[in-house]
Amino acid sequence: MSNLRIFAVNHKKISSLHIDNMCCSKIRVNLRRLKLHLPHGRNHSSLPGIIGNDVKSLHSIISPPITKIRNIGIMAHIDAGKTTTTERILYYSGYTRSLGDVDDGDTVTDFMAQERERGITIQSAAVTFDWKGYRINLIDTPGHVDFTLEVERCLRVLDGAVAVFDASAGVEAQTLTVWRQADKHKIPRICFLNKMDKTGASFNYAVESIREKLKAKPLLLQLPIGEAKTFKGVVDVVNKEKLLWNLNSDDGKNFERKPLLEVSDPQLLKETTEARNALIEQLQTAIHRVTLAQTAVPVLCGSALKNKGVQPLLDAITMYLPSPEERNYEFLQWYKGDLCALAFKVLHDKQRGPLVFMRIYSGMIKPQLAIHNINGNCTERISRLLLPFADQHVEIPSLTAGNIALTVGLKHTATGDTIVSSKSSALAAARRAERKGEKKHRQNNEAEKLLLAGVEIPEPVFFCTIEPPSIAKQPDLDHALKCLQREDPSLKVKLDPDSGQTILCGMGELHIEIIHDRIKREYGLETYLGPLQVAYRETILNSVHATDALDRTLGDKRHLVTVELEAKPLETSSLQPVIDYAQSVTQDLSQASQEAVENGIHSACLQGPLLGSPIQDVAVTLHSLVIHPGTSTTMISACVSRCMQKALKKADKQILEPLMNLEVTVPRDYLSPVLADLAQRRGNIQEIQTRQDNKVVIGFVPLAEIMGYSTVLRTLTSGSATFALELSNYQAMNPQDQSTLLSRRSGLT
Repeated sequence: MSNLRIFAVNHKKISSLHIDNMCCSKIRVNLRRLKLHLPHGRNHSSLPGIIGNDVKSLHSIISPPITKIRNIGIMAHIDAGKTTTTERILYYSGYTRSLGDVDDGDTVTDFMAQERERGITIQSAAVTFDWKGYRINLIDTPGHVDFTLEVERCLRVLDGAVAVFDASAGVEAQTLTVWRQADKHKIPRICFLNKMDKTGASFNYAVESIREKLKAKPLLLQLPIGEAKTFKGVVDVVNKEKLLWNLNSDDGKNFERKPLLEVSDPQLLKETTEARNALIEQLQTAIHRVTLAQTAVPVLCGSALKNKGVQPLLDAITMYLPSPEERNYEFLQWYKGDLCALAFKVLHDKQRGPLVFMRIYSGMIKPQLAIHNINGNCTERISRLLLPFADQHVEIPSLTAGNIALTVGLKHTATGDTIVSSKSSALAAARRAERKGEKKHRQNNEAEKLLLAGVEIPEPVFFCTIEPPSIAKQPDLDHALKCLQREDPSLKVKLDPDSGQTILCGMGELHIEIIHDRIKREYGLETYLGPLQVAYRETILNSVHATDALDRTLGDKRHLVTVELEAKPLETSSLQPVIDYAQSVTQDLSQASQEAVENGIHSACLQGPLLGSPIQDVAVTLHSLVIHPGTSTTMISACVSRCMQKALKKADKQILEPLMNLEVTVPRDYLSPVLADLAQRRGNIQEIQTRQDNKVVIGFVPLAEIMGYSTVLRTLTSGSATFALELSNYQAMNPQDQSTLLSRRSGLT
């Protein structure tokens, strides 16, 4: 009966926070109308939308008005308190009955074993809850640089975001990265200065760093009452009220609002009046408008860990961040209400198979609905529809535009795929776009313009071999890696053509470590990893010509190809070779032959002559191509590839290594040993900033020199320093370092 009391559905309005005793028969009737799937887990107080003794209608639970929906993300630097803030939000919204703690490993959104052990967020978790009549779909995203793609793919589907800052540190390295990602997707934001109770917390410093480093205009909606140990509440600048949290309240649910008075708070009133005057006249509407226009960012403050300031943050989310209809998605006009959705995440569940998270932009999704995947050009059927609640899911009969859905039954859909109702609806939308004066496309490319902007997948910087415990387990490993790749497009898997070994390519040490751990835990495979290698690249330094001919008779057919080409360095950076054709070649070149030539050049550039690393920054000109009638395209590709390899071997070659942006935050006393260590690692220090009592070292360091750096830094600074890494670019190695690397790889040193 206690479980039944949690989930009840009726046609009444919201009033308070907990479901009390209800008529059993009414509950049973309503549960029959709404199937529930909830695995055993943490104690949750209510189904989304079912809050209090009075309960909403079934329709409003499943499809709230679009004006009442907020799709938001929480983003920040690692350890700024994103997950703790999310936990408090879930608690105050009535979703959980106990406060989760990252340190205790019992948080809702960090539900992977690896996340709980490490106290960090790895996979973003979608959480759906209600607050004061608003439906909030919240994505808790990772802050660690190895999982930047997780942030990127979630930002793509959000309408607004909360940027969480450590009030003692202000804007940190990864904050800059996620802020730039949000800029790219034009996402309105509000700022939450967390950890106001922490030693060294400074509201003014944090606000100033937002202004200087993010080039954003802060709108101060709150001021802190006290800082660090004296922090006890906030001032609501808009309403000129004090919000004081009850010291005797363990969970922070109880706080009181008091008007600011000249008699009792002269200084606070003066500061509040000044801050209030800086805001525009029609306050809340104006703040909402400038937030949407991204000309300013509202700033709030508090301490999630100490349960202060979270309820006003929830109010700000509903007041100032946009609803889905306030975001301008130009492609929606082409669909005329037909289904258009983006698959932004795939998870694999042992019982239910692939679970696909979707943002619905228009139309409606229902179970047993056939959908068309534009990217994969295939039709699939949704078997079940779930409302996502971290690792818990509620089965529902339909979901409308503006919502985030979790679908079961899609076997081929991957991250970044655009989903529509049918192929004909996609073509109809394409024709409408054509009539609207969109850029002209050939008939067979009509659907291209309908693809929603997918996720840019960064190139991996680390790789290593991975082997199963026995040859018999190789198919199981292949299956596990295939599932993990579909979940995580930044994970690349390839086969070494020489050794036949499986190569795992990832974004960092932690990324590969987590993948290795997941294969063991989720797929029961004890795999062996080879030593971690840096993903170098190669290029050429001078222009070279090469010719080649291939003459082979297979059966009664003669295959004859003669090729002459030139390879030269490219001034601008390009991962793919830039291919050009002499005029004499293009006259007789068929489409099939051209594709064969380009395939041959691309395959030759996959492995360079020095280390077998990919070739980049190369331009290729095909000067001559003679093809005997009847020659297969396979033979053309083989000949062009061999000719390209000849050219690369003849040229002067250069190894390029990944260069990382590094930011180390270190107490003053440990600055010297940290700088000395970075000098040994070929580090290039750009500047040293002062942040409160710490020094912040900013510079560049080659990735090869930074492996295992976290352990060394911990030892050097007695665990008091932190660092952040981000790929900057690929740069040429100096001759001495290149020679040392080649000698080491060839086994001479």
